[in-house]
Amino acid sequence: MDSSDSSYVSRPRAYGHTAPSYPWRRSRFMRWLCKFFKGTGCRVSNGRHSHLIGGESMLHRPVKPADDQSKDANEDLDHANALSLVEDAKKPNGYRGQGIDDDELAKAIQESLSMPSYQPYQPVQFLPRGYRICGGCHHEIGYGHYLSCMGTFWHPQCFRCYACGQLIRETEFSLSGTYPYHKSCYKELHHPKCDVCHEFIPTNRAGLIEYRAHPFWGQKYCPSHEHDHTPRCCSCERMESRNTRYIYLGEGRSLCLECLESAIMDAGDCQPLYHSIRDYYEGMNMRIDQQIPMLLVERQALNEAMEGEKYGHHHMPETRGLCLSEEQTVSSIHKRPRIGGNKILDMRTHPQKLIRRCEVTAILVLYGLPRLLTGSILAHELMHGWLRLKGYRDLSPEVEEGICQVLSHMWLESEIMPGSTSVPSSSSYAPSSSSAMPSSKKAAKSDTEKKLGEFFMHQIAHDTSTAYGEGFRAANAAVNKYGLRRTLDHIHFTGAFPV
Repeated sequence: MDSSDSSYVSRPRAYGHTAPSYPWRRSRFMRWLCKFFKGTGCRVSNGRHSHLIGGESMLHRPVKPADDQSKDANEDLDHANALSLVEDAKKPNGYRGQGIDDDELAKAIQESLSMPSYQPYQPVQFLPRGYRICGGCHHEIGYGHYLSCMGTFWHPQCFRCYACGQLIRETEFSLSGTYPYHKSCYKELHHPKCDVCHEFIPTNRAGLIEYRAHPFWGQKYCPSHEHDHTPRCCSCERMESRNTRYIYLGEGRSLCLECLESAIMDAGDCQPLYHSIRDYYEGMNMRIDQQIPMLLVERQALNEAMEGEKYGHHHMPETRGLCLSEEQTVSSIHKRPRIGGNKILDMRTHPQKLIRRCEVTAILVLYGLPRLLTGSILAHELMHGWLRLKGYRDLSPEVEEGICQVLSHMWLESEIMPGSTSVPSSSSYAPSSSSAMPSSKKAAKSDTEKKLGEFFMHQIAHDTSTAYGEGFRAANAAVNKYGLRRTLDHIHFTGAFPV
């Protein structure tokens, strides 16, 4: 969820002037006491005013003046004095009112005690000159009206939106730090927008801004786009924006324009890449002597070939490459298709009979993927072939797929990080001088292609599956600790990674 340091607050009000204090008024009970003790010579006081009832003063309780006390304090004094007078009047030598019984006295006392209290008026505290500085013009606010909110003051004419500079006349506004904004201006500046539909991301039922974000690209989008059939690139996983059009490859796959720039569309495009990866293996002292056919195929042909493959349990839910061990007839792409509008046109395939001459029959790769992704798939599948040709038998999916992912990751690193050997120094499978590819073969890559390569490496490193994700992390830790040669030897003898 996206958070903000702003809050919607009501418009501040101008301060007024100080009002006079409330005058003292005799309560109903004090008036009753005056009547009750009439003729007794008693003096009744509320703390600031006293009343001589008549005759010579026989009862006088001096009370300290309290001109600065509130009316609540005066009422408390009334009650205390009244109760004292009543107790004195009940004494044998005391005085009682004439014609008034005890019930009436008790009723009067009860009414006095239950009288509602009044909140005292709190006068506005006047601040010294120079204390109030306008948050708009930064000059002192003298006498007159001003606005105050969140500890900041403004002249009324200086209370303006920090974005558009216009006066804020609405009853509600947004505040970011000490800067006020119109609500609409603040939303335009700070409310996140969807990278797909380019609209403000709506709030959920709880009133919070909720969106999805790609963990690598950071693309933010409304949750609804996950269910409204918005196309997603089959290579980089980014969603199609409303102002762009992806290329539809068929079979439910779409390709963004950035991935299309280096996409491998037919076997002719893929052969140079395939041979460069074989050279990379040879440079790692892992030469593959057998000539393994490589075919570029559609998804349907790949799935059909996987169904007839005995190693099918090693593959991911969405398979993009396959190392065949059985004889099969596979339809491969014969000629590069033509792109018309946002679709692939004139796709031409032909069936090819694959004959098993060794442990590996062929390597199949899904067409239409960028060069670096296609290369990482080839590096992975070639490692499967190398393991089978070298006699690595009955490996668990975690071990076999894990070590194949390590070789795929190493090849990607060598492509996007020039000068990187991608192999720990302790490995005897260090690249030889022959593995350094001529500059004519390793052309300079654009920033876009490098970023794609980093994403494909990120995918390998953060895969959540057991075989591919956990297998890679275990294999990579072993290679980093013991080197590739010792790790492969340990796998050959024990079928597990060294620890």
